[in-house]
Amino acid sequence: MLTYQTVSLDDARRIIDAGIAKAEEIDSPSNIAVVDTGGNLVAHVRMDGSQLGSIEHSIDKARTSMFFRKPTGDLAEDSRPGGPLWGIALSGYGTVIVFAGGLPLAVDGRIVGAIGVSGGTGEEDTVIARAAVARL
Repeated sequence: MLTYQTVSLDDARRIIDAGIAKAEEIDSPSNIAVVDTGGNLVAHVRMDGSQLGSIEHSIDKARTSMFFRKPTGDLAEDSRPGGPLWGIALSGYGTVIVFAGGLPLAVDGRIVGAIGVSGGTGEEDTVIARAAVARL
């Protein structure tokens, strides 16, 4: 029998609150999503003033990070034409996203979920995601 740990709703709320605080600090209204180990949405928030088009991006970044167990920005270089992951962004019915801002959530070295942040530049999204992950 397999057992696993996954992020809880309480965890997701703490993570999102930390993300909101960092987004406000750097003035980057964002969408922040947290998924469990199955890539299922646990919680999402769209901050006032954030881009509507970024709602799905934040969720897709979190799912992509969970499914590939790495930051979404790390997938970008390998997914360029001729790269080992060329075409990856066309998989998953268009939900695989390689923009920066998705990070795995780990406890004691085990991935328990992922976060996706979208609304600013890739750098801003990553800064917010890192601050949120630190709260776990």
